Amino acid sequence: MNLEQQSKKTLDAWQASARYWDKYRALIAQMFAPLTSGLIEEARIGIDQTVLDIGGGSGEPSLTISEIVGPTGSVIYTDPVAGMVETAQAEAGRRDLANIQFKQCSADDLPFADETFDAAVGRLSAMFFVDPVTALREALRVVRNDGYVSFAVWSPKEVNPFFSTVNDVVDRFVESPKEDPDAPDAFRFAAPGKLAANLENAGAEQVIESKLNFRIEAAISFEQFWQLRTEMSESLRKQMAGLAPAQLPAIKQAAADAAKRYFVTGQMSFPAQALIVTGRKPAG
Repeated sequence: MNLEQQSKKTLDAWQASARYWDKYRALIAQMFAPLTSGLIEEARIGIDQTVLDIGGGSGEPSLTISEIVGPTGSVIYTDPVAGMVETAQAEAGRRDLANIQFKQCSADDLPFADETFDAAVGRLSAMFFVDPVTALREALRVVRNDGYVSFAVWSPKEVNPFFSTVNDVVDRFVESPKEDPDAPDAFRFAAPGKLAANLENAGAEQVIESKLNFRIEAAISFEQFWQLRTEMSESLRKQMAGLAPAQLPAIKQAAADAAKRYFVTGQMSFPAQALIVTGRKPAG
C-alpha cells in the first residue's frame, strides 16, 4: 500500500469514528486528562503563548490549552478529518472560547509560516501520521527557535489493559489481520525510543522520552465500557460486524470476566502507560 492509499484508509477510518468520539467527548476528556496535563507540562505551555495542536481529534488538548494560555494567548487546532474538526469547533462554540482557530489539514503539510508558534503538541495523534518524519519536521518548522514540540503516544498493549482486555478476547473469536508495524496504528510508537529516534531524525535537539503512568478512570460500569470500546474502535467495529449474533453473549461474558478486576469499586479504573516524547527546535 503506497502512502496515498494509506492516508485515505486512515482518514476514512477516523471519519467513521468521529461521531463516537463526539458521543463520548466528556468521558474521553476525563479518562485521558493526565495525558493532556503531561503534554502541557513537557511543552512548557503557559499564559500568553501561541500553541499548535496537531491532530486534535474531538478537541483535546486544544480546549484545555485555550484556558491555560488565556485571552492574550491562542491555540490553532488542526486535524485532517472533517468530522473531527466539525465536532471540535462546535464544542468550542458551546464554551464560547474565542482564542481557538480551527484548520483542517494534514500533519505533514502544515499551512503555517515558519516560526509561528511557541509550542506544538499532539495527543495520541503521532501514531497515525502517514509520514512521521515529514510531519515532525513540519512541527519543528512552524515553532520558534528554541520552541518545544511534544507528543503523547501509547506504551505497549500489555501495560494498557483498557485496550487489550476487550481486543484479546475478540481476537480469539475473529482473526485480526497482520499489520505492518510501521503502519498507522494506536501502538505504532509503543517501543521505547522509536518516536524519539524519529524526532531526532526530523532535526529536534534535547529529545527526551518520559513514561507517564496513570489510571484511566470514570464512573461507568463494565456494560458502558463495553459499549464505549466497541463503538469507538474502528478495528473492533469491523471485527464485531463479522461475528454471528449467537457468538456475542459468550464474547461479552469473556471480556467481562477479564475486566472484572478493573471494576471492583463499582466504577472503571484501569492502569495505563503512555510515552511523552519532547524535543526542542535548534536555536537559529
